[in-house]
Amino acid sequence: MAHPLTHGILMAALLTSGALAGAAPAVSGPDTTVRRADIGAIVAAISPGRIEGYVNKLVGFGTRHTLSETDSDTRGIGAARRWIKSELERCGAGKLAVVFDGHLHPVDRRIARPVEIVNVVATLPGTQAASRERLYVVSGHYDSRNSDDADAVGDAPGANDDASGTAAVMELACVMSQYKFDATLIFMAVAAEEQGLYGAADFAEKARQKKLNIAGMFTNDIIGSSMSDDGKRDNTQVRLFAEGIPATRDMPEHLRTLIQTGGENDSTPRQLARLVKEVGERYVPDFKVTVINRRDRYLRGGDHAPFLDRGFAALRFTEPAEDFNHQHQNVRKEGDVQIGDLAQFVDPAYVAQVARVNAAALAALALAPAAPQAVKILTARLSNQTDLSWTANAEPDLAGYRVVWRDTTAATWQHSQYVAKVTAVSMPISKDNVLFGVQAIDVEGNVSPASYPVPGR
Repeated sequence: MAHPLTHGILMAALLTSGALAGAAPAVSGPDTTVRRADIGAIVAAISPGRIEGYVNKLVGFGTRHTLSETDSDTRGIGAARRWIKSELERCGAGKLAVVFDGHLHPVDRRIARPVEIVNVVATLPGTQAASRERLYVVSGHYDSRNSDDADAVGDAPGANDDASGTAAVMELACVMSQYKFDATLIFMAVAAEEQGLYGAADFAEKARQKKLNIAGMFTNDIIGSSMSDDGKRDNTQVRLFAEGIPATRDMPEHLRTLIQTGGENDSTPRQLARLVKEVGERYVPDFKVTVINRRDRYLRGGDHAPFLDRGFAALRFTEPAEDFNHQHQNVRKEGDVQIGDLAQFVDPAYVAQVARVNAAALAALALAPAAPQAVKILTARLSNQTDLSWTANAEPDLAGYRVVWRDTTAATWQHSQYVAKVTAVSMPISKDNVLFGVQAIDVEGNVSPASYPVPGR
């Protein structure tokens, strides 16, 4: 994370100055840069062929409009969700708990009659007692639409938007269910995204009411094409949208504190995005995770938004450049131009790359300790050093903690110092000049997202 020379100079300064007040002397911690064999195996197992098969099957239902028929076994959203559930039950037999999670939605702007909105939810329970209540959620939406958002009868293939994301999530569930993780993973195919994000919103609201510990949420929406509307191919990156300060009518105290201390880029979604980028690029070589510092595409939305609105850290994966001829369109030809969201315009190899980034990040998060809690910069004394404190993690395999910091103009962490299993440290660096974070590390080198320190006395 730090340049070797810079890191060496800092280590020497820490050791000779005795600056780690109240803590053990600086020591080398577990190697956090090694590629774990199990995560590598998960990433390698992601199959473009299976993803292509899932996309084609979903397109084959003709339409998956939220208000489309539910009795047919071959057409409509009912057939689609039953197939998704049966496929997840088949591939995750004995490992995944797969259920329908639905609610009756009333008449709305894009809902002409009351309709049952049903998510397909597959849960892989965590195996560590101290971590299993910590949840990571990944979703794609399986509903579709054409040019008319009220047309529940006409064809709406929805290959890219969002059979691509649904296929990726199904592939993640099937592959990752063969492994064990400390924390719990939830794989969801959600409905009614096109009507107003209602499937995701229902799940997020239930999670809020139950006070579930959703430590991170990813949505994969429009991840199917490496070709932009100008005909240029870019299969080397994926966009990852990460919100900073949300647009709230009344600003809560924790957001006010972020702004007061210069932490506009240190929201929990931004911290999560930093880890996803670091891990994703480690395990998927030559594929860039391009973090976009906004909630979503300009004034648009996705299924991560209801989670953000309820205080959960949530991110959106989307292809580099959308082709709007293949999105929210009736299937037709205009001259020689094919219009419509057809499977022929989906690049399964590209979807697999995005799925691999998801897999690496989810595995790393679910194997790592939780992010440290109650992290503070202590302000009782004026000093050019920075005094940090936090509460101890509960995981039995915890090795210690790492303090990370960066210039106020930098996007990612530039420097780090392992400080062993302590809960307070004094760094010989002024809090005026840099931004700090604290991460938890287990004995195998798995690292949590960073926690931003708030002022404390």
